[in-house]
Amino acid sequence: MNFQPARDHLLSSVQMAHFVSHGSLIMEAVVPDELNAQAIDVFRAGIPAVPYGTSIEDSFPEGSFARRLIEVPQIAGAIHSLVGPGPTIDHHAVHIRKPKDGQAQPLHGDAIIDVRLDAFDVQLMYYPQDVTLEMGGTLSVPGSHLRRTNESDTGRYQNLRGQTRLTCPAGTVVLVHHGIWHGGRRNDSDIERYMFKIRFNPTVRQLRLWNTDDIDKPEVGEKLRTRFPWYEFATGRLELWNRVQMWRALTGDDTFDLDYWATRVSNRPQRVVATAGR
Repeated sequence: MNFQPARDHLLSSVQMAHFVSHGSLIMEAVVPDELNAQAIDVFRAGIPAVPYGTSIEDSFPEGSFARRLIEVPQIAGAIHSLVGPGPTIDHHAVHIRKPKDGQAQPLHGDAIIDVRLDAFDVQLMYYPQDVTLEMGGTLSVPGSHLRRTNESDTGRYQNLRGQTRLTCPAGTVVLVHHGIWHGGRRNDSDIERYMFKIRFNPTVRQLRLWNTDDIDKPEVGEKLRTRFPWYEFATGRLELWNRVQMWRALTGDDTFDLDYWATRVSNRPQRVVATAGR
């Protein structure tokens, strides 16, 4: 997947700012019905595992289900916008939740002490069928991806204000930052629930890979300032600071700031003034 997606399939700056603040991006019903109809049989048969760092071409051969999935134009454009051309596969997995499965997965992040602000991995989560509230779906905590944590430290928490539980139409894809707190919910329905996950590692610097035509729009700053109900007041400021660092890395603009947060703490004047000697 080294091709350049069409410009109108790339993410916008507003969408990128949403990803930076929320840690995720939802693309509802983006996968064609033809692929959705094939998905469950493919997942039941299994998709061969690959070693960490394998190229897309070697992981998913031309014409395979997974390859056709990530080559859907809108999905390919979003992947390119977030991790660039030629990403490698960290791992992939099919998650199956049986009917009447009464145990919820603890809240967790998939990365252990991974607090990069200048780079990130992206996880694609694909839902081939309608997911109802009764089927459980994936719970996630918006804005949690830049919070320093050690994988399952958050497992002690059952609910956080502002958390979301995904219900969606068939063919929905969610792209998430590697650090977002999430967990599969129990399935109280009579329907087997499927989700296919792929984690992408970038192989290029994640610098202005999206459509930047709208980068100066005020909506970008508005998205980056988003606060969530579970934030404490003081550490909410830290989240804004972390987003500034991430946005600076993504844009290459070391002067970007939100309400003077980063400028204030990085102020290191070098001018020396003469003082009266004794």
